[in-house]
This record gives sequence, structure tokens and C-alpha cells, in this order.
Amino acid sequence: MGAMDHRRRWAYAFAGLAAGLIWIALYRQLAPLARWATYTLAGLEPGTHLASAVEFFLYEAPKVLLLLVAVVFGVGIVRSFFTPERTRRLLAGRRESAGNVLAALLGTVTPFCSCSAVPLFIGFVTAGVPLGVTFSFLISAPMVNEVALVLLFGLLGWKVAALYLGTGLAIAIVAGWTIGRLGLERHVEPWVFQVRAGAGADGDAPLSLDDRVRAGADAVVDIVGRVWPWVLGGIAVGAGIHGYVPEQFMAGIMGKGAWWTVPLAVLVGIPMYSNAAGIIPVVQALLAKGAALGTVLAFMMAVIGLSLPETIILRKVLRPPLIAVFVGVVGTGILIVGYLFNAIF
Repeated sequence: MGAMDHRRRWAYAFAGLAAGLIWIALYRQLAPLARWATYTLAGLEPGTHLASAVEFFLYEAPKVLLLLVAVVFGVGIVRSFFTPERTRRLLAGRRESAGNVLAALLGTVTPFCSCSAVPLFIGFVTAGVPLGVTFSFLISAPMVNEVALVLLFGLLGWKVAALYLGTGLAIAIVAGWTIGRLGLERHVEPWVFQVRAGAGADGDAPLSLDDRVRAGADAVVDIVGRVWPWVLGGIAVGAGIHGYVPEQFMAGIMGKGAWWTVPLAVLVGIPMYSNAAGIIPVVQALLAKGAALGTVLAFMMAVIGLSLPETIILRKVLRPPLIAVFVGVVGTGILIVGYLFNAIF
């Protein structure tokens, strides 16, 4: 049995190496292939708006999808070490300040989004997780995720991706800590506290290497299968902005010359229904057209972290005053990020 496991590990290692080399070869050929398809295959005239938009789309779409497949597979393996019950146990009983930091970090690697808000909230509260720690997790999980990070890295570089990661975690930690200090448990719907916590049997038996690789493959099928239309739609919008929208127009309405651009970007972003896959290619195009980094980051964070659908879902477990505090605290953090980075960059 041990020899079989050893051979299997080597087989996975060689398969991973071969897949990595093929991935790198494909990635390096994307730019010349996009130019060939635009100007030779399609016969478009260089320098035109249409050619610029088409080349942008043909380069960015396969690039982002390749990045997503690689990163989601890796994160899927990492996620195989986490379950809702195990995450809940990690957070329960922690000191609140340490719990806020741990909850925000767990939110970046666990497979939960705003659609999971109600069952997660119930499970965390009934397990004794403080309210503020719960909010740090619920803010971080949708706002700071592997899809957003890989798209930002692939489209805008590691500095912007690191900036997004750091500011997103800071908002989740500070917002959760602030909500915890306000003593707002009375604004949680009473029935939530009447729900008994689960017994704890969550299938924590050790997974084999086959199981973890399968978890990575399943994550690719599930996540990439769900977000690819958003990716293509977002890149199509970004291509249109890249090819047709004048730089002066975008710099005027999303530049850093007027104080109102950041709050306006947040207000516009809140009612939008999108996710990182759909909004980040648009962000790239806005930045390329002269929009200010802080304003665009504020817009993106509002779309991802303060979406109207998440607020509607949370209403099932939270009363309006607590929802208002949640939106206000997170919104204030996003505004600070926008103004701060407009001042620095």
C-alpha cells in the first residue's frame, strides 16, 4: 500500500510538471496569437477603435481563463482542508481581536460567498463566535477571494493585487471589530439564537491525495464553470471601454480632481449585481482610460462587498439597524481606501 502511494505521488508530480509546462507555453503565445487573429485572420485595420477592442478581448479572455484554472485548482486543494464545521470550531472561543484577524484570513481561502450568508451566520452565532468576528468573516469571504486576486494579478500586476488584498483584509478586520464594540446582538433576529449548533460531525476524516486532487478538479469545474460568462462579459465591456471611450471623459467622471467621485463610485457600485470575475476586467479598462486608482478600487469593493443581493439575504437574520451599521461601517472603510490611494498614487 505504501509503495502504491509512493508511485501515485510521483505520477501526480510528473503530471503536474507536464501540465505546468503546457500552461506556460500557452500563456506565452497569447499576445502574438491575439495580434494574428485580429489583424491577419479577421483583417481589421490597425489603429481603429474596433481593432483595439477586438485585440484586447482576444488577449485578455484566454489569459484570464488560464489564470483562473491554475489558481482555482490550487485553491481547491487548499479548501479541501476546510469545512464549515471546522471553520466554525477554529473561530469559536477565540479572543475577539485575534478572532477578527483569523476570521478575515479564513474568509480569503474558504469556499463561501454571500449566498452562504444565512447558514454561516446561524452556525457561527450558535457556536459562540462573537458577532464582530462573524462579520469579519462575512465581509472577507466575498470581498477578498481567489478569483479577484488572480484577475487583478493577471490584468493589473502583483502590486495592485497586493493592494487589494491588504485593504480588503483591513476593512474586514476593522469593520468586524467596530461592529463587535457596538453591542448590537439585540438586532439579530431572535430565532437565530434558538437554533442549536450542529453536533460537529462534518466528515473530518483525513482525505487521501486522490481526494484532494479531485477537490481541486471539482473546484475548477464548479467555480470556472459558474464564472466564465461573467469573465467574458466583463472583458467584453472592458474591451468596449478600451477601444471606444475617450480618456478625457473617463478621467473627468472617475478622476481624483473632485471629492465627490469616490462616494459616487461607491453609491453606483452598491446596487450592481456582479462578482469579481465580471467587474475586474471593467476596472482594468477604466484605469487604462485615466480613472483614478482609489476611485476604481472603491467602486470595485462596493460591487463585491456591499452588493444589494447580499444585503437582501442578510435581512433574513439581521434587523434593519444592524444591516445599516454593517453597510455604513464597510462603506466608510471603502471610502477611506478610495481617498487614501487617490492621495498616494
